[in-house]
Amino acid sequence: MRPGKMKKVAILQSNYIPWKGYFDMIAAVDEFILYDDMQYTRRDWRNRNKIKTPQGSVWLTVPVKVKGQYFQKIRDTEIDGAAWAATHWKSLTQHYARAPHFREIREWLEPLYMERTYSHLSVLNRTLLEAVCRYLDIRTRISNSWDYTLVDGKTERLANLCRQAGGTEYISGPAAKDYIDERIFADYGIKLTWFDYEGYPAYPQLWGEFTHFVSILDLLFNCGKDSSRYMRYAG
Repeated sequence: MRPGKMKKVAILQSNYIPWKGYFDMIAAVDEFILYDDMQYTRRDWRNRNKIKTPQGSVWLTVPVKVKGQYFQKIRDTEIDGAAWAATHWKSLTQHYARAPHFREIREWLEPLYMERTYSHLSVLNRTLLEAVCRYLDIRTRISNSWDYTLVDGKTERLANLCRQAGGTEYISGPAAKDYIDERIFADYGIKLTWFDYEGYPAYPQLWGEFTHFVSILDLLFNCGKDSSRYMRYAG
């Protein structure tokens, strides 16, 4: 990075087909670091997300192997079997086949479910994240936390990762206000900015009452290339 050049960085754990806000965070920065050196947590967004159905929002969950009570990194978490992929694709087809842009999205999404196998959750999540980014023309660099050296301390590690990546500004989700020590970022000379997820407009959506809190696939199937109109980034 050239001296004086500003660079925005975000650091988040990978999620399975996350909601549109996750992709707005990616689009808002120059480098997005997947923080999969963190502990895998059960009943979280790492291996599941929601889609819209006539019965309301339902979960699509990728089965994973959890080895007892010891610390298990997301990057080390293995997927349990391969049958889930066909089940998930069948569910997506069943509930979105009548969506206006289903055929267009199916062209690149179906092969990722039906023609590939995945042994680890991190690989699956990153594959799907990158595919969605390509479709939305989000060109942010995506890297892994293990591409860098990890130091001790919750906030210290984030600030240090940002500095190693050449970041001058760190973009964080608002939930991190509960644990981030803002003084540490100031000590590193890194600007700390809180991302705002409020104020998203509704978009044309199948199956009853509108909800924002579903996978971005819901938006893509319904709106296609117009999806960026209902997001923060300028597609």
